[in-house]
Amino acid sequence: MALVTELLRRSAVQLAALVRAGELSARELVDASLDAIARLDPQVNAFTFVDPDGARAAAAAVGPADPRPFAGVPIAIKDNRAVAGMPITMGSDLWVNVVPAVDAFCVARLRAAGFVIVGKTNMPENGILPTTEPRRFGPTANPWALDRTPGGSSGGSAAAVAAGMVPIAHGNDGGGSIRIPAACCGLVGLKPARGRVSVGPDSGQSFLASDGVLTRGVSDAAAVLDVLAGYQPGDATWAPPVAAGAFASAAAAGGALFGAPLRIGLALNPPLDGADVDPVCIAAARDAATLLSSLGHVVEEVVPPWSDLGLLPDFTSAFGPLISLTTAAGGRLAGREVVQSDVEPLTWAMYERSRQLNVLAHLTAQVRLEAVGRSLVSWMLSAPLDVLVTPALGARPLRTGEVHGRGPDPWGNYKRSGAFTPYTAMINVTGQPAVSLPLYQGEDGLPLAVQLIGRPAREDLLLAVSAQLEAAVPWAGRVPALD
Repeated sequence: MALVTELLRRSAVQLAALVRAGELSARELVDASLDAIARLDPQVNAFTFVDPDGARAAAAAVGPADPRPFAGVPIAIKDNRAVAGMPITMGSDLWVNVVPAVDAFCVARLRAAGFVIVGKTNMPENGILPTTEPRRFGPTANPWALDRTPGGSSGGSAAAVAAGMVPIAHGNDGGGSIRIPAACCGLVGLKPARGRVSVGPDSGQSFLASDGVLTRGVSDAAAVLDVLAGYQPGDATWAPPVAAGAFASAAAAGGALFGAPLRIGLALNPPLDGADVDPVCIAAARDAATLLSSLGHVVEEVVPPWSDLGLLPDFTSAFGPLISLTTAAGGRLAGREVVQSDVEPLTWAMYERSRQLNVLAHLTAQVRLEAVGRSLVSWMLSAPLDVLVTPALGARPLRTGEVHGRGPDPWGNYKRSGAFTPYTAMINVTGQPAVSLPLYQGEDGLPLAVQLIGRPAREDLLLAVSAQLEAAVPWAGRVPALD
């Protein structure tokens, strides 16, 4: 069993190379993943749906020398993106017997790259919270400590990778939902720049959210971004195009990519008003800054003008209607009006507030967020800074049950969740790329991550710095002891 887990902890790039060379069959690799899910998921509860027959059939179609970059590599998809023939639930009781006939656009791109989809992963209802404890499926456990959250909203995906059930998993990030679970579970979580990954024209414009993956290492994050990136006809916005393989090349180059030392800012002041950041999270960011200085970069402590802006109501007014649209869609699919018992208290509270929100208030909130985003990007470019370093989280991974949105005070839970993750949502507002890196491990045995924020549309620079840090402080050998 240990050999199976060790295999699945190799990078997706390495596993694809083994399949391509004929040293490992796709069927053997997918069987290893399915066996690991059967053995480990009862402890972790990362999956909402597993498709052994479909996965084995897809694997059987992959042979040696398959030219697709990830042919035969198993992957899990977060349960808020459509996978043809698999249920989609959004983590909610409301979505019942909904089985899409076609893949979401990002899923189609992953399939085209040769990934074999083994199942769907758990998430908080409608992806609202940075913890993963939906009423419908129950809490997902953090493989590093089963009484702690794996983060959210891509918590099931992070737990599945950290536990060794799949080598890579899909996620998306509208306020930190890739970076937060990556930080909790000791993974790399890259949020691409706004418009880098198309949501597909059917989904409309996405101001805050971006799809991506959770990985063990920087090379996988870069190589999969090469697969996912690119304009799709009908997109409302898109990032500047890059050459094929540009992100993988940047990660491979590491520090050699830079013609001169980078200017890096260490930012410790949290964007969220009143957040009390755990000193251990501050210490991790300071240690990362010291490490970057030792690697030859010019590092200075800075104070971005993002504190005390009072943006939580604006963020909620921009984000809440998306939740309401999802909730309303669930009602339409069920063929009836949504009632309070259909959803969890926090979802209902957002649904009700959004229905009372007039269009002018919603648009005003979005315009204010966009203005703040422009001012922060202008500040970083004029400093000038290439990268910002912050703590990834404001606290250690919460204990299961601390924040779930189902109690008598759902808005209190929502505010508490923001204090847990004060550094992430602002970067969805600015649209910059950002990555969570598991550089350290705390005395409590849990991963201790930092966040790196890049210049607009400069994932290449961010990935190169991340690879340089990974080479200096390798984290691949740190794995949870579930077996």
